[in-house]
Amino acid sequence: MVSSKFKEQMERYVNYRGIDIILHLKDGSIVELDKNRRLVGEEIVYFPQKATPSKISLTMIQKADLFVA
Repeated sequence: MVSSKFKEQMERYVNYRGIDIILHLKDGSIVELDKNRRLVGEEIVYFPQKATPSKISLTMIQKADLFVA
């Protein structure tokens, strides 16, 4: 379960298109989110390839780096 404060913050950043987001996941992998992303429930849905969506659960995120584009 994710805290509501963390979910609110991630929703704000995910919905703001002027920020680049790099997620560091608990399994050690790193995911860079493009501008085409959204928060659905407790998952971030993004499209690394144009037609194929991928999902990341908020519980898997260890750290997020935010950069102004």
